[in-house]
Amino acid sequence: MDISIRFTHLLRGMALTLLLLPTLVLAQRTEYGVDYLVRFLPDKGQADVSIRLTPGTGEVRRLRLRMPEDRYSNVRGDGEVTRKGDMVTWVPPRGEPARLRFLHTVDHKRRGGGYDARMTADWALLRGDDLVPPATVVATKGADSRARLRFQLPKGWGNVDTPFKRSRDGKSFVIANPERSFDRPTGWIIAGDVGTRREQFENIEISVAGPKGDEVRRNDMLAFFNVLVPQFEELYGKLPIKVLIVSAGDPMWRGGLSGPRSLFLHADRPLISENGTSTLVHELSHVFTRLRGADGDDWITEAVAEYYSIELMRRASLLSDARADKAQDWMADHGREVSSLTSNRSQGPRTARGVRLLRELDAEIRKATKNKRSLDDLIRAVLPLREVSREDLREQAAKLIGRPSKVLQSEVLD
Repeated sequence: MDISIRFTHLLRGMALTLLLLPTLVLAQRTEYGVDYLVRFLPDKGQADVSIRLTPGTGEVRRLRLRMPEDRYSNVRGDGEVTRKGDMVTWVPPRGEPARLRFLHTVDHKRRGGGYDARMTADWALLRGDDLVPPATVVATKGADSRARLRFQLPKGWGNVDTPFKRSRDGKSFVIANPERSFDRPTGWIIAGDVGTRREQFENIEISVAGPKGDEVRRNDMLAFFNVLVPQFEELYGKLPIKVLIVSAGDPMWRGGLSGPRSLFLHADRPLISENGTSTLVHELSHVFTRLRGADGDDWITEAVAEYYSIELMRRASLLSDARADKAQDWMADHGREVSSLTSNRSQGPRTARGVRLLRELDAEIRKATKNKRSLDDLIRAVLPLREVSREDLREQAAKLIGRPSKVLQSEVLD
């Protein structure tokens, strides 16, 4: 009888511990506040940026930020601020709110010509990754940030948008990245006298914005998403809750550039090119997969994005089967002279050769599995890795087809 009573008490104790476990885990999490305030100064071509830290149950002890002097100036703040070359170290005072301020020069030209960040008297278009540079953060153990981003816009600048959702009061954007303990604004940002069109699909909000007066295809892009969103979801799984697409004409760079939950597309870029590919769909694949190639294997991410820029438009009936096949044939011809895919920067013919290899790999997987599996399954398998190598492709392909892939033994991968 005594043993039975003791056993019952033990079970009750275990049950109580299990019930309290989520509370205990939450109690171990500590937080601090981060408030970003951005003021655009069009007459100076700069943004006045403020980072305010508010200690809570946790706090930041030190930040090290990469801030090249030609783009970040007048860095000052509470506590100790030191600069050594391109690196700025900030040690805020302990136990009290503290602020770091600096000026960021917005305009930036790419090597090939054209701006990938630009501010005029009427608008600004830039990446949050540059507005607030990457930081190495030392904080109290287990501390996580609660971050907000606010803007003070010049007179006449009536709009601002980011890849993040607005707070309930609409006065700020909620910066949340579960993969990081220190949240900072990343992705494209647009502000000023700009026009925006938004569409709420079942699980994702798409915003398309560009300066008023530029020939931005806002409604055309949103029409694309009516048929493409289901295809992206089926292939890549859960999508971000919001994606921002920004666009502008010259003198912006004449191409497409992806960023976290966002992308830039030059206003003159066609939604579907003459060769049957799409810069818009290509860059969206980068946004949704967030893959990067391992050393020497940049071709993987670029070829995946280009392959599916054709294939997903086929599935959405934006391209006929015949037109999609012609696009794939064009790729095969464009990359026919490439002897090696190894590179840390895959472009043009090398990417086209990678597309051909992926097409051959898809055919091999389908044949070996009697059409029960395809390249889609391989891509979904490597998505969690984020950084993908040719060996990762070989491993996953072998699991699907039951033997090493012959396609992935190609001499272009030697």
